Amino acid sequence: MKINSYMPARIVSGKNCLTENASLLAALGKKCLIVTGGRSAEASGALADCLAALESVGVTSERYGKIAPNPTVESCYEAGALARECGADFIVGIGGGSAQDAAKAVAIFAANPSMDVMAIYTRSIPAKRLPVALIGTTAGTGSEVTGVSVLTAGQTGRKKSISGADCYAAVSFCDYRYTLSVPFDTTVSTALDACCHAVEAYLAASCNDLVALYALKAVGLLHGFVGAPSPEALTEDLRERLYIGSLYAGLAINIAGTDFPHTVGYYLTETYGVPHGKACAVFMPVLMERAKKYCPEKLGAIEEITGCDAAAFAEKIKRAASVNVTICKEEAERVAQRWSAGVKNFDRSPGGFTVEDAADALAGI
Repeated sequence: MKINSYMPARIVSGKNCLTENASLLAALGKKCLIVTGGRSAEASGALADCLAALESVGVTSERYGKIAPNPTVESCYEAGALARECGADFIVGIGGGSAQDAAKAVAIFAANPSMDVMAIYTRSIPAKRLPVALIGTTAGTGSEVTGVSVLTAGQTGRKKSISGADCYAAVSFCDYRYTLSVPFDTTVSTALDACCHAVEAYLAASCNDLVALYALKAVGLLHGFVGAPSPEALTEDLRERLYIGSLYAGLAINIAGTDFPHTVGYYLTETYGVPHGKACAVFMPVLMERAKKYCPEKLGAIEEITGCDAAAFAEKIKRAASVNVTICKEEAERVAQRWSAGVKNFDRSPGGFTVEDAADALAGI
């Protein structure tokens, strides 16, 4: 039995968890830089609650609100410089995965003034960084509990992650109410991302007993919605289940990592603008087919939880993504070469995954 795990972020959850635990922010310093995207921080009510909580404990703040979806490393570098200029003691990230991932990178740039933009990918780990507090507003990324930040290099337009002990939050406030304002289509994509996290971690060669517990718990919370999403289904109770499910899925990938759908899916996001969760979901049938061949003993648990054949469940996930992209064989083979140097996500996928497999998966969507 193996339960190896490392997740040093403190999780505080439930209604009003931010305002009721403002002292946890005060423990991080006297001034912070708040990192947000364009609208979710305000629309969700999370920014207002954060400002009230900070004021209640005497912490001042400034804001950097230019984080875009699929945040660029350049914007994180810019925000890091602002954090130094304003004398921030810590960083607060408010939003979905983009804002939360960006906050982690901002904290590293802020504490390392001599670090070049691209040097964050080659830094010594753990690098010096400021403490980070995260406030999630979507149910999908799991960034609240992972030591990972996915960034886009503006020079190439490619998504690439950083990870390590310096990428964990000091504290994450997880109040599902902040997800109530998320539009339906975004909710579908983020829920699909969370479900893919859970399935990929469970089927990975790096899965251990603790990963299995987290991943299958997540599938149980998520599968009904991701299999047949509808606006009418989005009750407050379901919103809460989706958010908690995304945290369990995050705990799973924090240990086991993800498989090839996340890596190959990046291309669909970069080139065709497919939202991240949907871009991963289209490859679920291929992943399940490989699982049936290389680790069929795992499929029974998924089938028991979802109440359907594992392959049928994967097809439901793909249909829910509703991605209308066609990639010809020549494009697929050309793109797949970007992974020829080897990818950890490929290595831990069922049976391993090759450049040729990636080309077939891209051409098969």
